[in-house]
Amino acid sequence: MWIVVIPCAAWAVLRVAGVVPAWPWVPLVAFTPYVALASVLPLALAAARRRWAAAGLAAVSCLALACSVLPRQVPEANPPAAGARLRVLSVNLRVGQADPAALVALVRRLRPDVLTFQELTVPARGRMDELGLRQLFPHRVDRPAPGASGSAIYARYPMTELPMLAHGYFRQVRATLTVSGTAVEVVSVHPCAPRYDGRVPCWRQGLDALPRGGGALRVLAGDFNATLDHPPMRALLRSGYRDAADVTGQGLTATWPVMDWTGLPGVQIDHVLASREIAVTEFAVHDLPGTDHRAVSATLRLP
Repeated sequence: MWIVVIPCAAWAVLRVAGVVPAWPWVPLVAFTPYVALASVLPLALAAARRRWAAAGLAAVSCLALACSVLPRQVPEANPPAAGARLRVLSVNLRVGQADPAALVALVRRLRPDVLTFQELTVPARGRMDELGLRQLFPHRVDRPAPGASGSAIYARYPMTELPMLAHGYFRQVRATLTVSGTAVEVVSVHPCAPRYDGRVPCWRQGLDALPRGGGALRVLAGDFNATLDHPPMRALLRSGYRDAADVTGQGLTATWPVMDWTGLPGVQIDHVLASREIAVTEFAVHDLPGTDHRAVSATLRLP
């Protein structure tokens, strides 16, 4: 009996304690929502066999995991923000392989004010511009590159580029937008993915380099390579941000993977974070051919 109870209990302890990230826990903890669901089975089995000590531990584990996961499905109240509306769309292009025609069609349908790209390449930028993306976004800060390190911010509003965040060969561009007289800092987020080949420090450094909340209004949008179960992500939120999916009760909607990862359950690693003073009125995910990520969009209301 204990052999089925202890794994869930150990998972709950590590998740609640916020263990310092290390391989292989970093990728594993992303699947906490599935473990929370499965934790009901050891509880039911122990109770059915009247193993009360095991059932007690299983119940505590199940409760701890549920408290970590279920709030993401409950919408939150918004601050009293009545300023300009800001529509944000973020897309991981999968090293420039996303279908450019489908992407431009999505942009025309959603009409975002700000578009952030990750894994932007020069050929992908050219293909999208040929389809009219440049006319839709007259202001841009783009740093395309071979491989997965390119990123960009496109906007309908004037922008001032800020120093780029670079760790390893991953680059996260930043800019300040002026929206109806209000300054908003935007970051196209993309720390490197945590892997067994030594990239866990690069991943942690990329997340830690993101600006903390408080003071200026900020929007962080992109592929964080992290879920709300990762300690660096939770620390970032505590510093003064809210996650748009979490605020709207969609914090368990998977954004990756959507192709080439047969059998792997989906997790939410693409996010739109906004300063606590900013209201979140809408959040959605969008399938896009050619990329293993789903695009994420959010409608925000500035204070």
